[in-house]
Amino acid sequence: MVWTWRYEKADGTVVTLPGEQEEFTSQGDAESWVGETYKDLLDQGVDRVVLLDDAAVIYTMSLQEG
Repeated sequence: MVWTWRYEKADGTVVTLPGEQEEFTSQGDAESWVGETYKDLLDQGVDRVVLLDDAAVIYTMSLQEG
């Protein structure tokens, strides 16, 4: 299993960030990483993230406060 994040605007439009896609060996590692980097993601135009287990959507989470 490979855990990844898909980055989106608030309307669901996919945001492609420069560099390689981060891959994680566990859900916990993926969640810790996004917790540490969400402010940088917001600065790059990401409004929400979608956690993927291979191709399966696990959940969507807003990065916006409030």
